[in-house]
Amino acid sequence: MDILQLFEENFRFFASFVALLIEGSVVMIATIGTVQALIRVPGIFSAPEPLVAAKALWLSFAVWILLALEFALAADIIRSAVSPTWDEIGKLAAIAGIRTVLNWFLTKDLEDFRPKSEARERHEARKAAEPE
Repeated sequence: MDILQLFEENFRFFASFVALLIEGSVVMIATIGTVQALIRVPGIFSAPEPLVAAKALWLSFAVWILLALEFALAADIIRSAVSPTWDEIGKLAAIAGIRTVLNWFLTKDLEDFRPKSEARERHEARKAAEPE
């Protein structure tokens, strides 16, 4: 075995190890987002506007999922950079496509949601400042 083959084997091992660590972070990120969302679900029912509270919860959870997808994409990029197969390239393309579509919809929903919630906050502030 020459030095180049040894280096290549060590590099593959290192890349696989790094990808595994990143995949572990995907699980942690998705778990944190899920637990956080589950904890907030009961509050939706007691909120003054349950639909707005549910939408805010959905957007918060979606951000966690998108973050997990970004990490999953990073792990797949590392794995496919070492010795890509068509299967790995297809998986990478699927994750990138899903992330892009989810990111676009989340961004659109955030843009739609923020002006409404900001307008509501201004209205409530004016209402609170009015003398009774």
